[in-house]
Amino acid sequence: MQIETFQIFCDLVETASFSTAAERNGISQSAVSQQIRGLEERYGVKLIERGRRHFSVTPEGDAFVKASRTILDSYRGLEQQLGAMRDEVTGPLTIATVYSIGFHELPPFVERFRETFPDVELNVTYRRSGEVYADVAENLADLGLVAYPQDRKGLEIESAWKDRLVVICPPDHPMAQHDSIHISMLDGERFISFEPDLPTRKALDSLFDQAQVRVQEVVEFDNIETVKRGVLIENALSIVPSKSVETEVESGTLVRIPIEGTYIWRPLGIVRRRTKAVSPAMREMIALLKEPAAREGEIDLS
Repeated sequence: MQIETFQIFCDLVETASFSTAAERNGISQSAVSQQIRGLEERYGVKLIERGRRHFSVTPEGDAFVKASRTILDSYRGLEQQLGAMRDEVTGPLTIATVYSIGFHELPPFVERFRETFPDVELNVTYRRSGEVYADVAENLADLGLVAYPQDRKGLEIESAWKDRLVVICPPDHPMAQHDSIHISMLDGERFISFEPDLPTRKALDSLFDQAQVRVQEVVEFDNIETVKRGVLIENALSIVPSKSVETEVESGTLVRIPIEGTYIWRPLGIVRRRTKAVSPAMREMIALLKEPAAREGEIDLS
C-alpha cells in the first residue's frame, strides 16, 4: 500500500466529496473510487456509506482515518527531520489562515516565499479562526495565522504584525467628510457587524463598551468581504483592518477614516504545534512573516 492511499482516504473523509479528493491528489474521480474499493476488499470491511445524496463514514472507516492520519504525521515528520538534518528548505508546507489575512496580507509573503524557495510545496487553506487552531493542533497544517491570538493547550503563539483598525463608509455617507473620527461619534449609527463568535467582533464589542457607545446593528457577517459589501448596500459604517480596504479606497468605492485617540490595533499571530519539529521551510516562513518589512502596514494609512 502506498502512502498516497492514506492521503486520498483522509481527503475523502474531510471533504465528503470524491471529486474534491480527486482534485486534491491530481487523479480522476474513478481512481479515488478504485482506491477505496481496494481498501475495503483488502480489509473485508465497509469504510464509507455512499449514495447519490448520502455520504457517511462507518465505524471501521473512522478507525482507518485516525490510523491514516497517524501514519501521515509520522511520514511527514520523518521527511521534516531528514530535511532539517540536511537543512534543505524543501518538502510540503501548509498554512491555515483566517480569510482576512489570507486574502489581504498573506499573498505578497506567499509570492516572495515561492520565489525564494521553489522546492517547497506551499499550500494555503482558508479557515475560520477556531478551525485554524484545530488544524494546527491536529497536524493538518504546519502553521496558522489568526487575529487576536489566544493561548491554546499544546500550541505556541508568536506575534507577527499588527493591523490598524479604521472606520469605513460609502463616499456619500455624512461621516465620509471627516478626516478622523472619535469612537463616540459612532453612537447610534447604522453599523455592519461581524458575527458574535469572531475575535474581531469580540474586540469591537469591548471597544464600544469601554466608550459607552451603542451602534445600531444592521446585519452581521462572518468575513470582511461581505462586511464591505454590506456597508455599500446599506449605506452604513463598519470597522475593519486598514489594509483590507486598500483596493476599495484606491478605486473610490469606500472611504477609510482613522480613529482618533489611542491607536486601535488588531494583533496577528503565528500558530504552531508545540511538539512539532520546526522544519527548515517552517523556519524560513516564520522569519519572513516576522521580519521588519512585514510591519510597514502598522502605520500606513495613506
